[in-house]
Amino acid sequence: MRFDHGGASFAVFRAKDDSVWCTAGFYTHEDNHLADGLVMDFEIECPKHASVFDIRTGEVLTPPACENLKTFSARVENGVVEISF
Repeated sequence: MRFDHGGASFAVFRAKDDSVWCTAGFYTHEDNHLADGLVMDFEIECPKHASVFDIRTGEVLTPPACENLKTFSARVENGVVEISF
């Protein structure tokens, strides 16, 4: 899910185990939003060039991206997703 706040854009993910993760919204090698990508377990595939990132750490798992995503602490509290940035 895309979340924009304070001039920044984020991507928020809920994994199969119901954990919640948050990364920078735009991937590191182009200007497309990760919310448009394919989520598989704890990985997000960017929609334009198919780079894959670990949503827990932001680590690049496949090229062409070579820069990790910034990640943010996220949790669900009383049904609301809270992000620390």
